Amino acid sequence: MLDNIRRREAGLAFQRFVWPKVLPPLTPEQQKISDDFYRHWHEVLPNKYQAIEEFNHSYPRRVLPDVENPRTLEIGAGTGGHIAHENLSNQSYYCIELRQHLADQIMQRFPEVHAVVGDCQKNIPFEDNYFHRVLATHVLEHLTDLPSALDQIRRVLAPGGLLSVVLPCDPGLAYEFARRISSERIFKKRYGMPYDWFIFREHINSPEEILTLLQQRFTLIRTEYWPLRVPAVNMNLCIGVTLRKEDGSGR
Repeated sequence: MLDNIRRREAGLAFQRFVWPKVLPPLTPEQQKISDDFYRHWHEVLPNKYQAIEEFNHSYPRRVLPDVENPRTLEIGAGTGGHIAHENLSNQSYYCIELRQHLADQIMQRFPEVHAVVGDCQKNIPFEDNYFHRVLATHVLEHLTDLPSALDQIRRVLAPGGLLSVVLPCDPGLAYEFARRISSERIFKKRYGMPYDWFIFREHINSPEEILTLLQQRFTLIRTEYWPLRVPAVNMNLCIGVTLRKEDGSGR
């Protein structure tokens, strides 16, 4: 696949099903551009690509825990884009975010949300079995130590609790085409430089890897491919997955 050739040329073709994955360091210029594009893309996405954003934010609400006033944890909440799509009046909503300034933004926008700073791959700072629901929207593909993060999620999720995940179909033919005419075009126009070094260090875990690890730890109860609904990575842009924690061990 052309996408995999580009990854190898960029020096970012990771060996599958091997963790932790080690990212090459960024130059100061690359770090500045990476931070700027992260901010810019999250401003562009909800305004210019509303259809995909509707799926991203509506899928986690498809299946909800049968618990009154559940506790929800969002992994990697970023700027709080998903929170605006949640009903905060009937749940206790928590976030874990790696960057302090983003956690501060979330609490300023949503005073009723509890935002903590931490690395979900090392420790989610809550007790075992604390949450009834965990959300990870376009997060798991980025994690260098995905197995550790999923173990932490499993630890804090209560027996019978739900994990809702949204993933990009990357690598995949439809996703590669869509990326070329959207984020890649915007990136090249904004910075006048190649895009591969940026995106191929972002999406380091494939759908196959993520789905395999998820089903080793949780019971799959729902899968939805978007936009074509056909269960094929190459024909879609995103996958929504809902899973349940079955046993009461907390591990």
